[in-house]
Amino acid sequence: MDITFNGAELRLARVFNGLSLEEVAERVDKTRQYVHKLETGQAAPTNQLLEHLASVLQVEPSFFASANVLMIGEEQFHFRKLFTTKAMIKQVTMARGELLDRLVTYLDRELRLPEVRMPEISNAHTHEDVERAAEQCRQEWELGLGPITNMHRLAEHVGAIVTTFQSISKEVDALSVAVKRPIIVRNEAKESVCRQRFDIGHELGHFILHSGISTGDRITENQANRFSSALLIPRAMMMKLFPKPRASRLDWIGLREFKLTWKVSKAAILYRARQLELLTDEQYKTGVITLRRTGEATGEREDHLIPAEHPELLARSLGVLAEKKGVYASQVASILKVLPPLLQEIVGFDITSYERNMLVAHQRPKLYMVA
Repeated sequence: MDITFNGAELRLARVFNGLSLEEVAERVDKTRQYVHKLETGQAAPTNQLLEHLASVLQVEPSFFASANVLMIGEEQFHFRKLFTTKAMIKQVTMARGELLDRLVTYLDRELRLPEVRMPEISNAHTHEDVERAAEQCRQEWELGLGPITNMHRLAEHVGAIVTTFQSISKEVDALSVAVKRPIIVRNEAKESVCRQRFDIGHELGHFILHSGISTGDRITENQANRFSSALLIPRAMMMKLFPKPRASRLDWIGLREFKLTWKVSKAAILYRARQLELLTDEQYKTGVITLRRTGEATGEREDHLIPAEHPELLARSLGVLAEKKGVYASQVASILKVLPPLLQEIVGFDITSYERNMLVAHQRPKLYMVA
């Protein structure tokens, strides 16, 4: 087996698997220095070593073949809170984003996925600019002024892929990847549906407000938070329906009902009210202290009453691919030049079980017709 070896692909596979140079070297009975030379193009492996590397990293040997693949740049990743995370986790996250993007690119060629409809608004600098950007999106996405039923479905409807990176989900906050078909990676460790919905809005804000801009600083994060708040609860409705305090006392019963209607946490509602000057600083602080005192700073009492939301587009697309074109998980893995277990890591769910259940039940996925 003679292939033109590409060391960058070796590094990608190694990092995807969360392995250090030392760990790979030990598993293939080589030195760390030699594996580093392979990754940097200073050496090329024998066919036997190539097979061994492929087995260790759960890819086909041809994965390492030279290709003019333009990797996703770090500036295209909108990370949040990764400064508290090990540098290796950041690299693993980027590697997973890269391989997921390759899968999505393939699906885009084979299926008619939703059109990407995210306006790029690069001149939103002030709070007013961000509010108007959210209002523009609501108008373009034909959402009206009412509550958004399902934020995951909305993001996918306007062209994003929403997923989770299972094995590292707890170590990263929500993040997104600004590629041709944008990717949103949610943190499954968050049990609150409200917080996950807010995170989806936050990442949509990055796509719309920060195209080509490195994010993660206080200004861009605040803008994305403001966008999410404004998208979830339009200011016109907030001004009209927010349960205003009775004298100096917050209307907690009203806040509970408002939360259940709009599917936004009480903490986020209080913050939104302060943004729009519906609460004074003192009233806002009182509300935050009350949530802490009652143990609701991390999980609120009504959270379990709000229906869970889950990504749908990726699974249904793979389902349509199998049902309509006869291309199953093992074949998709081969197209990506990876082994099925690694493909499962890429998509974040058990593809073979999904396909089996779909076919046994004779259920045709109704989302997205094939080209």
